[in-house]
Amino acid sequence: MASRVSSKGKGKAARGSRGSGGRWTGRCVKEWSTWAMKKAKVITHYGFIPLIIIIGMNSKPKPQLSQLLSPV
Repeated sequence: MASRVSSKGKGKAARGSRGSGGRWTGRCVKEWSTWAMKKAKVITHYGFIPLIIIIGMNSKPKPQLSQLLSPV
């Protein structure tokens, strides 16, 4: 008689194949969060001073741009 081949795997390969979806999701989330943090760092770096100037220009006494930029 011919021997039957089992469709179920044995050992580590069978256990690892079930959890591979979770690893892929975790890796995707990690890459996305890293990408988002890099973009947020650049936006914060280049956008902070213009934001302060815009907030200062929209305040009640309405200072001129030269008054906002001067340290005195």
